[in-house]
Amino acid sequence: MSKSLNIQYLQHHEIDKSKWDKCINGADNGLIYGYSFYLDHMAKHWDALVLNDYEAIMPLAWNKKFGIHYLYQPAFTACLGIFGKALHQEIINGFMRAIPQKFQLIEISLNYGNMFGQTSTILFPATNYVLKLNKPYKELYTSYRENHQRNVQKSVQSGNTVKKNVSINEIIHLNKEQMKTIRPVADADYEKFEKLYQVLCRENKAITYGIANNKNELLSSCLFFFSHTRAYYILVGNRHEGRSTGASHALIDAFIKDHAGQDLILDFEGSDIESLALFYSGFGATKEIYPVIRWNRLPWFLKWVKR
Repeated sequence: MSKSLNIQYLQHHEIDKSKWDKCINGADNGLIYGYSFYLDHMAKHWDALVLNDYEAIMPLAWNKKFGIHYLYQPAFTACLGIFGKALHQEIINGFMRAIPQKFQLIEISLNYGNMFGQTSTILFPATNYVLKLNKPYKELYTSYRENHQRNVQKSVQSGNTVKKNVSINEIIHLNKEQMKTIRPVADADYEKFEKLYQVLCRENKAITYGIANNKNELLSSCLFFFSHTRAYYILVGNRHEGRSTGASHALIDAFIKDHAGQDLILDFEGSDIESLALFYSGFGATKEIYPVIRWNRLPWFLKWVKR
């Protein structure tokens, strides 16, 4: 527990979700992942740290294995961390000190509002890319890298077309195939995510896009969530065949064209992977740095559990 700040650890049943969501709504750094309904869908278990009367909050998504409690990053949840107004270094440090000792392994991503240039042995900077869409489409398109512009034109010349309201099942199928050799996602997480999508879809906070070839075969697809003037590029499914016709480039371009001039930020949810960084930055997106925590607090004789 922090000595200088009144930060309480609350178990899940003790959390006032009405106050929680009100804090996320009004936070300077609010993100969709922080809402209680999002966490209820995607986290195996989650508790919380709360400053005073929900002035600032931090979800603690946790699980237990081999008798060890650990904090982890739930699937389809790019960033969590501390949310609130007027956050500063003292508050961030206070929340870090307040993480209960029972959580002995910690591998979580905080958010851009928790980055104060701090350096330590447990905090590491990670990169996201974001693109402000509050300009006319022609101006946004001019900011694309030339290769991206060529790929968009290649898609048109190949006879590809934009599809909307693509079935989430189609996107999940393509995503599964794509992730098999990269980082497989558990079927249970896809099932949870589909239920989350249905909730947001009913509130008009989710849409799907796709690019199909002249045989109506889906080459590229994506699901976007909306909150806090952000559009989250959250679930992507691409076929290898789409690469040669610029399908992925055309999909992002179609979304940008439809939302140009709006007070909206396209959040690409990454990435430190060079090829993805080049793809996102090629649309004119800029870096948004956030901290990642890797903290092994196991006793020395159990350090082997996580290497």
